[in-house]
Amino acid sequence: MAYDREAGQAALPSGALTGSSSRSWLTGVILLAAIMLAVAVMEYALGRTPICKCGTIKFWHGVVMSSENSQHLTDWYTFSHIVHGLLFYFAIWAIAKWRRWAIGFVPALIAATFVEAAWEVFENTDFVINRYLEVTASLDYYGDSIVNSVADIVAIIAGFDIARLAPVVVSIVLAVGLELFAGAMIRDNLVLNIIMLIHPLEFIKAWQNGG
Repeated sequence: MAYDREAGQAALPSGALTGSSSRSWLTGVILLAAIMLAVAVMEYALGRTPICKCGTIKFWHGVVMSSENSQHLTDWYTFSHIVHGLLFYFAIWAIAKWRRWAIGFVPALIAATFVEAAWEVFENTDFVINRYLEVTASLDYYGDSIVNSVADIVAIIAGFDIARLAPVVVSIVLAVGLELFAGAMIRDNLVLNIIMLIHPLEFIKAWQNGG
């Protein structure tokens, strides 16, 4: 994938993601808003709180081992959701190139957002919440607040758009850098989260708990 300096974005080969019209963007914004609203409604039905039980909404909350983790607009796991967006972009781009499909950027973004939204809802079921409590370092975790879930979706949209605009090497460096930074700062990141959910390892859990 080449970089078009004049256009200021990644120049995608034919058979991959293509540009979208103004009408397509307007439709996309409406659909993205509808997806976020649907997530909010479903999570409320699951018993998730609209905002932090502390009664405030912070832009950033940086204490992982806290009941306020995943309750505000952004936290250390926001970086993981940006990485989600980067990965979704390149996954869809690779599939489109492999299948020789011409997929518009907006439909691709909607598809990625829908997948992320489905995960946000599933992640906030009692089944997954209990799984986090059993096998990860998540202490006093009772699910994301609705405002946090919506903000996480915004983060993957940001990651998806970064991948569209930036050269491939920048997206790769950003994804790896965010993973390493989060791992160093809080002993957790997207890769470790997946490992601990699917096949928890005691030495990782001990390390994450300060051992």
